[in-house]
Amino acid sequence: MTQVTDHGGGIHSIKVPIPDNPLGHTLVHLVDTDRGPVLIDTGWDDPESWDALVAGLGSLGTAVTDIHGMVITHHHPDHHGLSGQVREVSGAWIAMHAADTEVVRRTRESEPATWLAYLTAKLAAAGAPEEHLAPLRAARASGRMRTLPGLRAAIPDREIVPGELLDLAGRRLRAIWTPGHTPGHVCLHLEEDHPARLPGRGRLFSGDHLLPGISPHIGLYEDPDDTTVTDPLGDYLDSLERIGRLGVAEVLPAHQHAFTDAAGRVRELLDHHEERLTGLLALLSAPLTPWQLAERMVWNRPWEQIPHGSRSIAVSEAEAHLRRLVKLGRAEAAGSDPVTYVAV
Repeated sequence: MTQVTDHGGGIHSIKVPIPDNPLGHTLVHLVDTDRGPVLIDTGWDDPESWDALVAGLGSLGTAVTDIHGMVITHHHPDHHGLSGQVREVSGAWIAMHAADTEVVRRTRESEPATWLAYLTAKLAAAGAPEEHLAPLRAARASGRMRTLPGLRAAIPDREIVPGELLDLAGRRLRAIWTPGHTPGHVCLHLEEDHPARLPGRGRLFSGDHLLPGISPHIGLYEDPDDTTVTDPLGDYLDSLERIGRLGVAEVLPAHQHAFTDAAGRVRELLDHHEERLTGLLALLSAPLTPWQLAERMVWNRPWEQIPHGSRSIAVSEAEAHLRRLVKLGRAEAAGSDPVTYVAV
């Protein structure tokens, strides 16, 4: 497959591989500006990913040392992973929304043992069986887990402020806060005529918020020190509606491929989540723990085939849906230790 795509108007995308991940790659976008090239996301921190980024830039006549800045849609390692290495080589600035910058700081300061203890307690409260908890307890006791994904992630030095134009000379790129996938996820609206004159209001760098064939993972905003009951799925659905109203000509996502009809894709995702919430209510005719609900939800493979780490992520997604149902008054907590929920 072609590694680099020319989207016209001084915009290119580079496929940067994600090791051992079914998504395959992150689309890192290169934006020409009057002060030099700017990256939107950077890819996973891995030698193969770095080589792909360097090669992709080289095919466009650009070196890493030429990079002027990096705009990061969200903190996940397949988007922010290489930012520090690019900054070391080029001296480029890194911009991120404050909420995700805080996640980066917290992750850098976290001891793996502390995180494992928190995760084990959360999963136990959600009804996870002992066979799922035992490997986490063993890893904490042995100290085998000496790192966390994103532990070395670079701390950004600029803040992306929602609603404001980014400081990109010669371009009009406006930040739109779209929480849900992460608390500080942003989409970036390029308020310029489409180079192919497609109808609509410019183009949208959508990160993981709006993808052509995937519904992004919506789990809990994990912060061991924050007892606030957040509603990530509600945040995501509200953010989707804001994006749908923009009327953009084309979407440039961080995975899969560019596409048009953003409003149609938004409607599909809103319908998907409403159908899923309705289906979960049927499952909650009797009290279930979040773990039991996750076991019964439809995933891309049978529950028995889902690996250990992915099961923890699935339970987080189940809890995000439960919080949405509770906030809508369609479900309520029915017991504790472990917590159960039932439809009302």
